[in-house]
Amino acid sequence: MSSPPAPAPAPRSIVPVPGRRAFLQRSGVGWLAATGVLGCAHGPQGVGWLDVRRLGARGDGVADDTDALQAALDQAAQQGGGTVFVPAGVYLTRPLRIGSRTTLHLDAGSVLAATTRLEDYPQEEAGASGHESNRAGLVTARQAEDVAIVGRGTIDGSARAFVREDLTYAGKDFDARFTRQGEQFMKVGPEGFVHGPFARGDDRPGNLVRFIDCRNALLEGVTIQNSPTWTVHFERCVNVRVHGVDINSRKNGNRIPNDDGIDLTRCERVRIIGCDIDTGDDCLAVFGSRDVIVSACTLTSRSAGVRVGFKDGHIRDCSFDNLVIRAANRGLAVFVRSAFDVENVSFSNIIIETQHYSGRWWGNGEPIHVSALLWDPEAQTPGRIRNLRFRNIRAVGEAGMIVYGSPDSVIENLSFEDVELHIRKGALQADYGGNFDLRATRDKAQSIFKHDIPALHCENVKDLAIRAFDVSWESGVPEYFTEALHVRAFEDISISQFSGRQAQAAGAAIFLTQGKNATIRDSQASPGTDLFVCAEEVQGHLLLAGNDARRAQALLAPAQGQAVLRDNHGG
Repeated sequence: MSSPPAPAPAPRSIVPVPGRRAFLQRSGVGWLAATGVLGCAHGPQGVGWLDVRRLGARGDGVADDTDALQAALDQAAQQGGGTVFVPAGVYLTRPLRIGSRTTLHLDAGSVLAATTRLEDYPQEEAGASGHESNRAGLVTARQAEDVAIVGRGTIDGSARAFVREDLTYAGKDFDARFTRQGEQFMKVGPEGFVHGPFARGDDRPGNLVRFIDCRNALLEGVTIQNSPTWTVHFERCVNVRVHGVDINSRKNGNRIPNDDGIDLTRCERVRIIGCDIDTGDDCLAVFGSRDVIVSACTLTSRSAGVRVGFKDGHIRDCSFDNLVIRAANRGLAVFVRSAFDVENVSFSNIIIETQHYSGRWWGNGEPIHVSALLWDPEAQTPGRIRNLRFRNIRAVGEAGMIVYGSPDSVIENLSFEDVELHIRKGALQADYGGNFDLRATRDKAQSIFKHDIPALHCENVKDLAIRAFDVSWESGVPEYFTEALHVRAFEDISISQFSGRQAQAAGAAIFLTQGKNATIRDSQASPGTDLFVCAEEVQGHLLLAGNDARRAQALLAPAQGQAVLRDNHGG
């Protein structure tokens, strides 16, 4: 793979990560800060302090320490609260339960090592266990209040015991005949897919760390790694705080299927601050939740850095700020695939770097992906995406950004402001590029299909604002790359302070088609621009004002009778 270009400029207005005690006080879990448990490596050893070694845990990585660990957790809950302290050592364990007002404190050098025996993970009732698994996870808090996992230790899920490393995961969520590459698309060679994912085993444990129906939940400082499915899952929780956590699948080469970093399902008042997440599947996934703030995190994924929406309820009032997304198959993703809406979501001050990966990971190198289609078999019409903001984004990728609504679900009130996008060449573009990846959909003709790739493609949109959007291309990108901006099936769009050109020698920098009411102001054609604006089947008003097309061969084509041209230069 070719070396990446120099990194994009850092986003402005980066907010420093707050101190942990101040963070806890502001987060509504000051009870933890006040205890002093988080103040030093070992904390106070007094009433409510339970050292698992004194209860028989050996921590030698050989003995089964489950009984001693669970006895300490049960004692803390039964006495009305306490801290279970796990000193340095490797503690082999079966599934554990944490009760109310209990803190599990993993000291530096301690490891909770998950048993590799599948039979040690009991079956559970549907809806309360792992993704695509009805088995228990390793650490679970259920219907608990004031519950925490803190420290500088590690929880290890022993993921490789539950996959087939000799096989590659073979999904059936697309039809290769619709792709640019045809039947050769995603063909597995004798070496398999170098980027994974591995094939799933016959069964696997549930999500590694689970908080279910909890209130006031804290996850702070620990490392959680090698999960066989979702790593951390908060389900129907209120007042969640995740601070300074390292979640990763690096030991597995990021090849474990469905090993999401943090998943939120129907949660409220969530704060995720200062985390480092490096997984094969999505780093952060939000389903049916509201009042979610994510800030100052570094994310690396072979799927999406951030994924918002899909099913499981409406999503409202979420903010993602000050993020760095590295080496992702997809940077930021917003989905509607059921009857539920996504609205009032903002992304700001974010650096994104994307690339193609081999294998059946979702994504196709897009820095930003927004789409609204039906997949849920029980839904009659798709929900809506409204009030979506992207501001101060610096992106380098091997594909363009995509906004793909549908006639039944037009994407409304969408804005891009202060965005820099550089499209580069990549080693896998011939094998994977030149397609839109909209999985999952009801119609496999829409799952992955051949499509020209603009730097920004918007389709079925209303009230679209593009301000201060700069596009550049590495020389020699594949021929399927086309316009800088391509907008179709639109109503009421405004483009201002745009700068860019088309990818190839011929074509348009901006292409508008099958829409109504468009304004392009104060924008500039980059050197090498052929046609600055191509407008086809545009009804209502078309205003071009204050644009600089002196580096373009022409300003506007074909001629539009209703077009109003004011104070433009060149072309």
